[in-house]
Amino acid sequence: MNEKPVLTMKDIARELGVSVATVSRALKDSPNISQEQRERVKTFAREHHFTPNVIAESLRHSRVQPMKVIGVIVPELVHYYFMTILKGIEEEAEARGYRIMVAQSGEQYEREVRLCQSFYENKVCGIIVSQAKDTHHYEHFQRLIDAGVPLVFYDRICTGVNASRVVVDDYMGAFNAVSHLIETGCRRIVYFGSQMNLEIAKNRFNGYKDALLKHGLPFDEALTRICDNRADAELMTPLMFDGDRYPDAFFAVNDDTAIGILYTVKRMGLRVPEDISICGFTNGERAVATDPMLTTVEQRGVRVGEEAVNVLIGHVEGTIPLGKAERRVVRTRLILRGTTR
Repeated sequence: MNEKPVLTMKDIARELGVSVATVSRALKDSPNISQEQRERVKTFAREHHFTPNVIAESLRHSRVQPMKVIGVIVPELVHYYFMTILKGIEEEAEARGYRIMVAQSGEQYEREVRLCQSFYENKVCGIIVSQAKDTHHYEHFQRLIDAGVPLVFYDRICTGVNASRVVVDDYMGAFNAVSHLIETGCRRIVYFGSQMNLEIAKNRFNGYKDALLKHGLPFDEALTRICDNRADAELMTPLMFDGDRYPDAFFAVNDDTAIGILYTVKRMGLRVPEDISICGFTNGERAVATDPMLTTVEQRGVRVGEEAVNVLIGHVEGTIPLGKAERRVVRTRLILRGTTR
C-alpha cells in the first residue's frame, strides 16, 4: 500500500538537526529565532507539504477556542455495542460544547490509516478510535501522537502505542460468566472468540481459562474456536458435537455469535438450557428477542463513550497532560436470562 506519511515537527527537527521547540518557534515567526533559521525551517516545511495541527495546540493554550471537532473512528456502525458507544460520545461531546465527525473503518487497516490522515488534515482537536480487526501495524497512530494530536482508544485498544484508553473489564466479565456456567452444573464449556491480536480477545479468553482453573476444570483446547459472528457460529456449532463427548455449554465473545449458537442447537433438537447453556457478551437489543432470552455480559457502551470523551477533552483542554496515558475501566455485569440454568 502507498501510505501517505504524516510529517510532524519532530520529523522536521530531526532532519534539520534542531529541537522541536525551535521548529515550533520558527513556524510561528518567533523573533527569538534568527531570520536564517526561520527561513530554513519554513522552506523545509513548505517543500515537504507540512500541515501543522493548530487546532489541538490552540485549544490547549488559548481562552478563545476555535472549532471543537472530535474525530471518531468506529469499526462498523452495524453493531449495537458500537452504536451505544457512539451515543455516549455524541451526547457527552455536545454537553461539553464539542461536535463529532464520525467515520467507519469497515474493519480494514488501510481505511483506518486513511481516516487518521484525513482527520489530521481536517484539523480535528483529537481522535477517539477502536482499532480494526485487520490492524497489526501501528505507525499511523504513533504519528498522530508525535504530531501532538490527542488520541483515545476505546473497546479495542492498541498496546503498541502509549495512548489513553477506555475499556470494559473484559477479563472479569468473561470470568464471572464462565463461573456462573460452572456453578450451574456445566463441565464442558466451548469458547467462541475473536482473533488474538485484539486485546479484548486475549482478556476474555484469559477470563474463560482462569474460571475453569479456579473451579478445578481442565482447559481443553479442542473446545476453543476463532468464531465471532453469527454466520460462522451456525457453521461451527455442529462441529463441536462430532466427538465422543458433547459440550454442555457455550460462552461466546459477543451476542451475535451466541444467537447463532442458540439458533443452531435448537435446530439440532437440543433443549436450551436443559441440554445446552449459552452465554453471550454485549447485552444488545436482540438479547431479549430470542427464545429463550439470552444470558449475557452487559458492556455499558454509553458509559464507555462518555468516559472516552471526558478523557479526550481532558487532553485537549490541558486538565490531563498530553503525555499521560489515562486508563479507565468500565465495569461489566452479568445479566441472567433463559439460556442458562
